Amino acid sequence: MSQKSFTKALLAPDLPAPDGLNDGHGAPAGKRFAVYRNNVTVSLIDALEAGFPVVAKLIGAENFRNIAREYLRTEPPASPLMMLYGKGFAAFLARFPPLAKYAYLPDIARLEYALRESYHAADHTPLAPEALGRIAPGALADVRLVLAPSLRLVVSPWPVHALWLYNKREGAPKPVAMAQSVLVARSGFDPEPHLLPQGADRFIAGLQAGKTLGDACESAPEIDLGAALGLLLGTQSISQVKHEELP
Repeated sequence: MSQKSFTKALLAPDLPAPDGLNDGHGAPAGKRFAVYRNNVTVSLIDALEAGFPVVAKLIGAENFRNIAREYLRTEPPASPLMMLYGKGFAAFLARFPPLAKYAYLPDIARLEYALRESYHAADHTPLAPEALGRIAPGALADVRLVLAPSLRLVVSPWPVHALWLYNKREGAPKPVAMAQSVLVARSGFDPEPHLLPQGADRFIAGLQAGKTLGDACESAPEIDLGAALGLLLGTQSISQVKHEELP
């Protein structure tokens, strides 16, 4: 009996217990394996529901659990650490035919997974705001900013931030159809999603790719640089500034 065949049988209730599996007394595993399989399946579904609460709320708990059951058969956990299980869930939702008319769901899942990744990302020492002030204004274009390992960027043609907020916070305004980009930042213990102004997603993506401040601005000419830098500093999303003028 291979590990692959065991895992396949474990996640597929229509398959019999693997050959050679017994109950510890020489008898076929039978009912004991069925109970174990059910417990594992329920635990994995519970983990997905806890990791994607807004997706579950949008489609209903019963629908979510049925969909999660299908997902775990195609992408079982690759690690015993369940804190980041569900990396491929957004992609699964995008190609799941019954959800085709809910095209915004994969991006909601991406946002929820980004929040979870941010929570478990490495710690960092935030850059002191005055560090940028030590650079001559004429040299700012050549600065490179190292962003926090907990920072995540979610770009969507859907109002993902508004949908997340509406389903998480009482009294939040009803979403209006529009494209939204979200910065996920962890300035304390818990990460928060921040709605980005126009062009800020391209600017931040440029910084993530290692571009200088000047080159990142060129990729988003409409950006309000002061507001973008203020958001990054205010959310403690910059860990280091690199420039030859700095000691």
